[in-house]
Amino acid sequence: MRAFVITGPGRCEVQDVEEPVAGPGEVVVDVDRVGVCGTDIEFYTGEMSYLRDGHATYPIRIGHEWCGTVSAVGEGVEPGWLGRRTTGDTMLGCGRCRRCVGGLHHVCEDRYELGIRHGRAGALAERVAVPVSSLHALPDSVDATAGALVEPGGNALRAVEAAQLSPGDRLLVLGPGTIGLLAARFALARGVEVHVQGLDEASLEFARSVGAHGAWTADGLPPLPFDAVIDASNAAHLPARALELVEPGKRVVYIGLASVPSRIDTRALALKDVTAVGVLSASPALARTIGHYASGAVDPRPLVASTVALESLSGVLAGVRPEGAGPGPKIQVDPRL
Repeated sequence: MRAFVITGPGRCEVQDVEEPVAGPGEVVVDVDRVGVCGTDIEFYTGEMSYLRDGHATYPIRIGHEWCGTVSAVGEGVEPGWLGRRTTGDTMLGCGRCRRCVGGLHHVCEDRYELGIRHGRAGALAERVAVPVSSLHALPDSVDATAGALVEPGGNALRAVEAAQLSPGDRLLVLGPGTIGLLAARFALARGVEVHVQGLDEASLEFARSVGAHGAWTADGLPPLPFDAVIDASNAAHLPARALELVEPGKRVVYIGLASVPSRIDTRALALKDVTAVGVLSASPALARTIGHYASGAVDPRPLVASTVALESLSGVLAGVRPEGAGPGPKIQVDPRL
């Protein structure tokens, strides 16, 4: 079986590896589509914090935004899963601790993260083994492109839900990447006025094309009152800026992560009576995300710029834009190519 493996900073290759086997409570999925995200790039560059704190080591098989079809089931798994199209949760908790029992498996101290944490092989391969408990079935109305956008969509939906916006409210999204633009799409579906701040005109023009009411550079941002600010960027200075921009008594949501510590002035947080929320994972919102996609309320597919083969992924991680790619921020991989 072919799988994409990062062997060290700046080093990666497609390798022939052993076929996955469905253990008790597991299934094997034939992978149809996988998204490439910033976490994957950080593993390639060596900047991923898990490499420093011991939660991950090289070599690593990445890939956590995926969809596919169940081709084998292990002991204790209902045979009805065979042949079903599915996606799955990245966060695989122990199932026994206080957090898991309380519905917070995505912050379990001993969790595995598919393709990310504690060596659990990811989905950038022809097949992947995952626990059946992590699966979410996909309806026919959610195709492979959208199916591999359920995981980032769940993160974005949680960010919008945390902002607690009502129709007619005004939202500012910092960062027109995949998560930021998906958050914009979910907010637009709620009747929210959405503005996006980014760095360059090309990304801002794309944000406008997918529905943003306004798209601005930092210098051009108008002095509007924002009922919520979602920081979906990787810039260390923007968490503090988000707190400056949000209206008193409203909410700031932090979902982007910088490679170095970010700082905010908690005096401003308290004196403005602002609520700040951090979002780690899509886990609690995966089913709702599928529902939004299936109903047509949110269509994530315009964000995908190109779909490439496993052999082309090394260039993507190194920052090479695939030939003929569209304007969207997301690159996907089809391991069958």
